[in-house]
Amino acid sequence: MQIETVKVANLDISAYSSLDIAVDDILTNHLGKGHCAIAINPEKVIKAQQDPAIAEILSLGNVLYADGIGVVKVMAHKLSKPVSRIPGCELWQLLMEKAGSQQLKVFIVGGGSEVNTATCRKLVKEYGCHIVGSQDGYFTDEQALIEKIIASDADIVSVALGSPKQEILINKCISEGSKAFYMGVGGTYNVYTGNVKRAPKVFSSMGLEWLYRLLCEPSRVFRQRNLVTFAWLALTKKL
Repeated sequence: MQIETVKVANLDISAYSSLDIAVDDILTNHLGKGHCAIAINPEKVIKAQQDPAIAEILSLGNVLYADGIGVVKVMAHKLSKPVSRIPGCELWQLLMEKAGSQQLKVFIVGGGSEVNTATCRKLVKEYGCHIVGSQDGYFTDEQALIEKIIASDADIVSVALGSPKQEILINKCISEGSKAFYMGVGGTYNVYTGNVKRAPKVFSSMGLEWLYRLLCEPSRVFRQRNLVTFAWLALTKKL
């Protein structure tokens, strides 16, 4: 299946019609090729416009998916048809479920030591995942980790270091010859293991998870300026 893409700013974002199609696309077209998936939201779009280094990192993603409702709305307007929002944590979890059923080899990077261990254990228990390696986010020898990942011969590597640190590590692994499929997952392990509560469905169904996080963490208000900038550029059709 050919997946249509939509250009938002200078980013070509996949216009998936459902979460299942996104996972099928990854498993069918991106395994074994040293490809990676990157979530795109309004904040990343604006940061990419402001910082050429971030723009370059994002442009290296083979699967850019719309994880922010603002991005979804811009894409839907340009295509004149609905586009599904693909929440990163849900994409990762469904990908892990499929990896377990197909016995694909998985490497888990990031999170604190306890969260990393809990994530691996839950993936094995819940989905029967074949975990071939893990490393929490507090490593000091990056090169040793890269070599460990490559030696594991993992099919899928998920990296939870926060953006852009996780994308930088992913690009280094791929540049050294890794053929795994990589996915940067931010704080997903904390949500998966129950250490962080995800936004209630009433917020997520309306695309207002950002508002829930803001209500829980008022200090995030300064980061929301990018949302205002994005909204203005969208309204003036400059994206």
